[in-house]
Amino acid sequence: MCGGFTCSKNALIALNILYVMIGFLLIGVGVYARAASVVTNLPIVGGILACGVILICISLLGLAGAVKHHQVMLFFYMIILFMLFLIQFSIASSCLAVNSVQQQQFAEHGWKTVPPQLRKQVQDSFLCCGFNGTTTSVANINSNTDDEEPSCELINRECCVNSKDPLCHCEPCGPLLEGKIDYAFKLCGGLGIFFSFTEVLAVFLARRYRNQHDPSYLPARAVFPHNYQY
Repeated sequence: MCGGFTCSKNALIALNILYVMIGFLLIGVGVYARAASVVTNLPIVGGILACGVILICISLLGLAGAVKHHQVMLFFYMIILFMLFLIQFSIASSCLAVNSVQQQQFAEHGWKTVPPQLRKQVQDSFLCCGFNGTTTSVANINSNTDDEEPSCELINRECCVNSKDPLCHCEPCGPLLEGKIDYAFKLCGGLGIFFSFTEVLAVFLARRYRNQHDPSYLPARAVFPHNYQY
């Protein structure tokens, strides 16, 4: 019977094993991104690694509770997973509800807050300069402040290598990143919604499994029949 004790136990174990695999995948992505210098911003890598570690810890708690049919472990597993569902569902819904104007505002705010080295890396990768405008100020070359844009002198040379226009310059990075930013918001929102519903399923299975009787344990009346009067 699919709704029985064994089925609920196996389903909960399988779901938590999937969460463990996803957690290790997140850790692997974070380590690879750092080692390959795909992402040089440490808070981003740290966030990915933290999500992977937290997911693995929660999954191990659920696995231990499912294998042992431990009431306390399953209770805390349900509470933590439900709180994680609320947070993840809210964030995912916000990602899907953000329009293009708000996406550009968030992106521009992030552009201003990241270090100049990361901005320069984006400009070198996409052959663009600035976010909404081109910065060619010579003063930025020797400037080390975080509020200054990286110099676009070298980038402009690459963009205008075949142009005879003396005013030629690279396009701003904002329009070039618009499609990628929208894709990232939609992807994060869709994956967040999907995994949030799997967390609801895990909470439901944990609650059902927690309230079920283990058939391997006989009732006290069957073990000690002489203690009961009929």
